[in-house]
Amino acid sequence: MNIEFRHLRSIKAIHEAGGLARAADQLNITQSALSHQIKGIEAQVGMSLFVRRSRPMRLSAAGHKLLRLADRVLPEVAALEEEFRAQKAGRVGRLHMAIECHACFEWLFPVLERFRKSWADVDVDIRPGLSFDALPALLREEIDLVVSSDPEDIPGVRFLPLFDYQPVFVAAASHPLAARAWVEAADFRGQTLITYPVERGRLDVFTELLGPAGVEPRAIRQVELTAVIMLLVASGRGVTVLPDWVVRDIRSSGDYITRPLTREGRTRRLYAATRESDAEQPFMAEFVNLARSEPVRLRSG
Repeated sequence: MNIEFRHLRSIKAIHEAGGLARAADQLNITQSALSHQIKGIEAQVGMSLFVRRSRPMRLSAAGHKLLRLADRVLPEVAALEEEFRAQKAGRVGRLHMAIECHACFEWLFPVLERFRKSWADVDVDIRPGLSFDALPALLREEIDLVVSSDPEDIPGVRFLPLFDYQPVFVAAASHPLAARAWVEAADFRGQTLITYPVERGRLDVFTELLGPAGVEPRAIRQVELTAVIMLLVASGRGVTVLPDWVVRDIRSSGDYITRPLTREGRTRRLYAATRESDAEQPFMAEFVNLARSEPVRLRSG
């Protein structure tokens, strides 16, 4: 059989209207066309769908089976059509993202809190991009956005700039390097460097400073939480390098100092990578706008 959605709609309309004429009006087709359609369905089924000469028209046993099918299928089809219309209009969608920047959670959660108030029907999920290849997953449509500081030239992927930031040196106020206006790579040789537990290629202190200079710290201690890193630094257990938006709360504290990396400082840029086909989605554009503005809010306190 080749039963189409329009056939199910016709069966349901005739059952509810009680006759061909009223059903044809509801379906916006001629009575002749509707009658021809019913005969075609009956030819496929091999039996009558209506009890002949009944007023109003009544479904046969075979017709009732198709009516039950229509009652199950048509609401799902209508819901799917509405979902597609909403997606096309940008009202709903999916925003599953991966984060390749460990410290990015510091600004991401305020962004998502503001985002959900305007886009409650967008399904949001987060996967840390540190344990899998995020960009290939983006191309496979397993995720929809990747936050990264390493743009690549990938067909079908657009890297949208979010904001620039400066990695800064953080130490206890009593640390000997507190007297310096800035720090150089060589200053790390005798230090215990406290970092997030990720590979070196994802840490600004190595990619921007220590790696190019060929400098190795005395020791490296990996810590998961920013708050614990700051606690260890304040206790004189080591030094760290963090994005400037992360250290906004310690400006008024007498326990820490922050210094630029080198006299000129270092500037990095964060990007949102998404598929070309999704870049113009209204909810995607709104997320990017919020992501661009949040670091300004954080830096200003």
